[in-house]
Amino acid sequence: MKYNFDEIVNRRGTYSIKWDGGQILKNMGFTERYDEDTIPLFTADMDLPVPQPLIEALHKTVDHRIFGYSVFPDEYFEAVQHWFKKRHNWEFQKEEIVYSPGTVHALNVAVRALTQPEDGVIIQRPVYPPFTSSINANGRTLLNNALIADEEGYYSIDFEDFEAKAKDEKTKMFILCNPHNPTGRVFNEDELRKMAAICVENNVLIIADEIHGDIIRRDQTFTPIAKVVPEHKDHIITFTAINKTFNLAGLHCTNVIITNPELRKTYFGVMGMHLPSPFTVSALLSVYHDGEDWLEQLKEYIDGTMEWAVGYLAERMPKVKVRIPEGTYIMWMDFSAYGISPDEVHDRIYNKANVLLEDGKMFGEEGLHHQRICIPSPRPMIKEAFERIAREFEDLK
Repeated sequence: MKYNFDEIVNRRGTYSIKWDGGQILKNMGFTERYDEDTIPLFTADMDLPVPQPLIEALHKTVDHRIFGYSVFPDEYFEAVQHWFKKRHNWEFQKEEIVYSPGTVHALNVAVRALTQPEDGVIIQRPVYPPFTSSINANGRTLLNNALIADEEGYYSIDFEDFEAKAKDEKTKMFILCNPHNPTGRVFNEDELRKMAAICVENNVLIIADEIHGDIIRRDQTFTPIAKVVPEHKDHIITFTAINKTFNLAGLHCTNVIITNPELRKTYFGVMGMHLPSPFTVSALLSVYHDGEDWLEQLKEYIDGTMEWAVGYLAERMPKVKVRIPEGTYIMWMDFSAYGISPDEVHDRIYNKANVLLEDGKMFGEEGLHHQRICIPSPRPMIKEAFERIAREFEDLK
């Protein structure tokens, strides 16, 4: 069927953190203004309806009328295997799949289970804030292998620094984000092989957050790192999820692929048993069997929105440095050319334009003059948000 992603679905009053969490966000100091006119585009979930087969599957679960403790049927693991074999030509065994109620939860479990206090953990800032908190909150040592941006805002890996940090005997883990959030890089196979080789040589465990791997541009290819270096798969733990791909964050479904049985035993020992919701099982079976048509339409829509946004900014706000990312549905905008402080950029966008984005400083000092926008919303809403922002910067042309 043909999906209409321009349809605006009212999410207020549905317990949405984006649309109903204003007071919480203000209490956290995330924003000063939040009201009925706010356009929130700060968090990575979609304002777009999910696939119709998924809706039908969840209705069937509701119609059963009993929602007790649930288990994972064999079909669940087979669906995960089928998806990654078909979409990415990546194969793994059923017993290597470990369920987690969320990726941030899985990340914290990995850090606690597989490193010791004060061990070094490498991340690549600017990066998703829970990477930092998972290290600091668990008493580990953060090692920042900052990505390097060129004049066009394209990010690359500082391999000399990466290797130096990996060689430190205290370094025990590297957390890879691919596709990278927020820069949108999809690391190529050469980059992945080089990072893997350095980590294996120095006995640094790789934790690969690949939950954005299904959302890439039409001219890009995403390859799981465990597929790129199968000879080192026992040295890699991979996070996969249906939440980013199919807008199902509220159903709590991350699958962690752990090939090494000893690592799997240690990981599971710290995490403990987590039973699924029957809705989670129904959802995964549905989207991994019948969600591809919707996903291809979604990717085309997101590509179109990004192309419009880059064109609009070039015309109305040419001082903003932005590029279409290779993957994710995130755009990373550099406001430094305006010559104003990050606080003033924030005030113009959040308080005056009444558009809620995410300040780049949350991703590390490398993002200080940036703003992250999540754009998987109806295009009319995105256009209104950009028009509001542009009006607040007209005096700085």
